[in-house]
Amino acid sequence: MENNLMPNIAMVKGVKINVYPNDHVPPHIHAIYGEHEALIEIRTGEIIAGFLPKVQLLTSVYFVHENEDDLLDLFYRLNPKTKKK
Repeated sequence: MENNLMPNIAMVKGVKINVYPNDHVPPHIHAIYGEHEALIEIRTGEIIAGFLPKVQLLTSVYFVHENEDDLLDLFYRLNPKTKKK
């Protein structure tokens, strides 16, 4: 489920980390690995939808944890209609 409006934030060990503009809350990233995609909440690191194999999931959650502030700032910049909490 690729979208040309979706900026690719990073590529971490084969996992694409993306953020959609005009997306829904809670703030989250899209982690894509091959045919798999998971939405991971930025504040908690929990999967809110989808699936990733275990190693790629752990890699993605670690990336989110290490970059939480920057990812939150980016999410709200791309989604100005959402309310920052």
